[in-house]
Amino acid sequence: MQSKTRRLSLPDRLLQELDRALRTVAAANVSARAYPAEGAAESVADAAAREKAAALMRVNHAGEIAAQALYHGQALTARNPAVRRSLLAAAREETDHLAWCERRVRELGGRTSLLAPLWYAGSFAIGALAGAAGDRNSLGFVAETEKQVVEHLESHLHELPEDDERSRRIVAQMQADEQRHGSEARRAGGGDLPGPIRKLMRRSARVMTRTARRI
Repeated sequence: MQSKTRRLSLPDRLLQELDRALRTVAAANVSARAYPAEGAAESVADAAAREKAAALMRVNHAGEIAAQALYHGQALTARNPAVRRSLLAAAREETDHLAWCERRVRELGGRTSLLAPLWYAGSFAIGALAGAAGDRNSLGFVAETEKQVVEHLESHLHELPEDDERSRRIVAQMQADEQRHGSEARRAGGGDLPGPIRKLMRRSARVMTRTARRI
């Protein structure tokens, strides 16, 4: 006999999202893949360089908190089950990034952003709105977000201390993953977003980046 998959009610789904939020923000995240920095010696000895690298990796960690929330919000309001599954699969891969960034921040003697719950809540709301706008727009939002994230990570590769090979390996792997996520969203039918929306996304990202670097 073929078993039927139970469909969750709205309250059940909201509780599920609350659980995901708490796991992302408050729990110690564990990566499914190997740590990209494994095997590279810790070479950043200068205190100022370590502080700078920790601040950059804190920004990246905050970005991964936001990425989790965006994907979860979009999955909640996605109309096509296949799109929902692809969004949740991407979110699971982003958990690796979250764990890697957190581990690297700790290695450098830093801390993660104190505003993590705010980054999650705001990004989840944006993701839910993007999903409600339709799957094509939602996938287009993913593609544009990942495009901007790839550019952001490229700037960090230039800004990180030259001898920080461990952080560089992490950022480079994240960049490759984000580029793939964006390409997959395009192939799945993601459309181009209007210019004003793209500009607003960039401005919002700059606010988060500058704030997370300090707080």
